[in-house]
Amino acid sequence: MGALILSLIKISHKSIYLRFLALFFVALPFLLSIVACIKYNYTNAGFQFVSYPIRNVGIGVDGISLFFLLLTTFLFGTCILYNCKISYKTLKPYMALFLLLESFIIGFFISLNAISFYVFFEAVLVPMFFIIGIWGGKYRIYATFKLFLYTLTGSLLFLLGLVYIYSVFETYDIQKLITLMPSLDFRVQSLLWIAFFISFAIKVPMFPFHTWLPDAHVQSPTSGSVVLAGLLIKMGGYGFLRFSIPMLPQASLYFSNFVVILSIITGIYTSLVAFAQDDIKKLIAYSSIAHMGIVTAGLFSFCEEGILGAIFQMISHGLISAALFLCVGMLHTRTGTLKIAKYFGIVNTMPKFGFMFILFSMASIGLPGTSGFIGEFLVMIGMFKKNKVFTGLIALSTILSAVYMLNLCKRIIWGSSCSKLLNNRLDSIEFSILILLAVFIVLLGFYPTFALNYLKPCMASLLIKYNIP
Repeated sequence: MGALILSLIKISHKSIYLRFLALFFVALPFLLSIVACIKYNYTNAGFQFVSYPIRNVGIGVDGISLFFLLLTTFLFGTCILYNCKISYKTLKPYMALFLLLESFIIGFFISLNAISFYVFFEAVLVPMFFIIGIWGGKYRIYATFKLFLYTLTGSLLFLLGLVYIYSVFETYDIQKLITLMPSLDFRVQSLLWIAFFISFAIKVPMFPFHTWLPDAHVQSPTSGSVVLAGLLIKMGGYGFLRFSIPMLPQASLYFSNFVVILSIITGIYTSLVAFAQDDIKKLIAYSSIAHMGIVTAGLFSFCEEGILGAIFQMISHGLISAALFLCVGMLHTRTGTLKIAKYFGIVNTMPKFGFMFILFSMASIGLPGTSGFIGEFLVMIGMFKKNKVFTGLIALSTILSAVYMLNLCKRIIWGSSCSKLLNNRLDSIEFSILILLAVFIVLLGFYPTFALNYLKPCMASLLIKYNIP
């Protein structure tokens, strides 16, 4: 609704009212998600606030989707606030597309119908296509078509799987399918699992389906990168949680070692590639892929700590990656380049920024006291119960992550001052956004039980109901 109103009203791109309207439309769902969080009964593992705005098309949240809803509305709030600084002549459609994208992602996370889930899963590509294609970098057209073709191709397999499911059960209700589908023959489960896996693995993305993401990040405007890393790639992990794991337990268990091995390859390979990058956006993009490798390993560890850690890691990484890409955007605005060699001595000219960047980098590494530590630690515990060798290899991935992030900090934070950054400190909007993200990252690091209390009943229900050890 906000996107439509913003598109139709006649208002200048310079007008402060345009910015106020966009902030109002993005603040409203954030406040509603906070209300839902307050009213949510976290001792109940089932879906709550269930309604059917369209016949047989339900919406609702459980402990898992509730936190993705909070993450979505919060990150879009930071994006719109950051966009208020922008002076594009086309700012109005730019803001409207972000509001439209937010509505699609919210729809995805609260869908209780498989078809509406699929529609929103695909619909997010449309505004993202235009955001990168119009306001992106020099090679934006190549990046947008690569993003579109990769994700669309994988999603066709997901659609074929849904068609088969309806032919058998004559329902698209996710709650019913979670009960009915585990009874399917193992061979059928395996075929459906493969179809779902390819679709979600492309979105995550996992090796070897990952190559679309670095290009999309480099060519995307700053807010587009925030949404890509913070939310879009989480949709793949959420898909595993909603479809593959609960609906196809036999096949998920059978293929679990394959997924964990692929996750380890993803983490180690992309960490090594990240170390070789001279483009700061590409480095952080590969870092995101490596962290999502830890997530998928945790999801298929099939123990409470592993899955719990994977979900927590997705929420945490959403905040950390958003913060890092916003930092990169702030540097790019001032210098006009993404080359790491062009940044140096930031702490001398922008001390507040330097401190924030170090904090977010340490959170990305998984420093205790930050949210990044909690998810990785829980995944390690879960993986240790599954396979000690796998645990060691995942630990290697996290060590490599520390190497390239510390090296990045060494190269850009210290040294002689960069002339392009002299007398160019953070403005009030930029500093407020970074402080807000830092507060949540540290808060979740010191007080993770706030999130874990909401998630634990869902994990226990999943593991007991489907006899997953």
